[in-house]
Amino acid sequence: MSVSSQAVSPELAAKAKAAREKLDAHTYETVQWHFHPSTGCPFWLEYAQGLKFDPLQEVKNYDDLKKFEPFKDEWLRGGPVRRWVPKAFEKDPVYVFETGGTTGVPKSRIAINDFRTDYSLFSETLPDEYFPRGSNWLMLGPSGPRRLRLAVEHLAQFRGGICFCVDLDPRWVIKLIKKGWMEHLEAYKQHVIDQAITILGAGHDIKCMFTTPKLLESLATALEKQGKTIKECGITGIFSGGTEFTPQWTRFAMEELIEGVYMTPTYGNTLMGLACSKPVTPDDGYKISYYAPQPRAVSEVVTFENYDEIVPYGGTGRVKLTTLTKEFFVPGFMERDEGERELPYEKYPWDGVSGVRPFHELAEATTVGVY
Repeated sequence: MSVSSQAVSPELAAKAKAAREKLDAHTYETVQWHFHPSTGCPFWLEYAQGLKFDPLQEVKNYDDLKKFEPFKDEWLRGGPVRRWVPKAFEKDPVYVFETGGTTGVPKSRIAINDFRTDYSLFSETLPDEYFPRGSNWLMLGPSGPRRLRLAVEHLAQFRGGICFCVDLDPRWVIKLIKKGWMEHLEAYKQHVIDQAITILGAGHDIKCMFTTPKLLESLATALEKQGKTIKECGITGIFSGGTEFTPQWTRFAMEELIEGVYMTPTYGNTLMGLACSKPVTPDDGYKISYYAPQPRAVSEVVTFENYDEIVPYGGTGRVKLTTLTKEFFVPGFMERDEGERELPYEKYPWDGVSGVRPFHELAEATTVGVY
């Protein structure tokens, strides 16, 4: 089902067509980069030798990526991690970021500047009225080997501020939940929130914050016991992310937790970067629709039966992610999430996804911690 057949304006349809052409060209350039012997990474150069087609010759546009098998997350577990470093960057300083890791070997991805690029682009979507340039930030989220902490720190610095962080190990949180140690879980949560309240009360002139829905609610509750609100602590803008973002929770947060404070939901992970949302309003039932940062990353909603088939607009399916940067190429990674396919939006003229939630076939095995 094409955009042109939907109830969108001719202007938006034209923007969507131009965005698709840009994506096709970017896909071609990315594949040429990762599969050329002079620039590609050892993993993809070795992988290409076992293919029945030549990516350099036969991948001309985004749809041609279907020629690859779905990306296996097991490929990201274990080393050597340098097999993912493109030859063109082999002399550059390399970061490694991890996802998950609650059991077994965690998935890892390399990065050189992608996290800075992604969050510099994201910065342009933040309204200066609520995220004043030069303001300091609080990072109330995971620390450790995660991209998010460094990315938020870069965002604060990029906007002229300084970022203050808490110590938070989400792997320990999930272990506590799985063991049923609720008393320990509550104590650890309070330990994290105490850190945040100490920072906010230390005179650092913090106006902006990243946090997750669960931590935001815990912070607001703890401040209420002290007779304070998040707004009274000086916060004017919050960018937040996590699977707990539902229309019901968002309405509750805006009306009860952060009245007078601007909040923008995001959907992101270590592989993709950051998907922005349309403005969340009461008129739209507090619906949250996310749009990946094309052409650097693409999210699609595909049928549960065939991961190469996109669902109709409004249809439900599994989220499929493709990453297309010079540092990292991931074609067709199946996320542990599902949702509904959304029409392009004026600011982001490509498909979006709403109602993001754990993929139903994995939901029972998914433990949601601080996210």
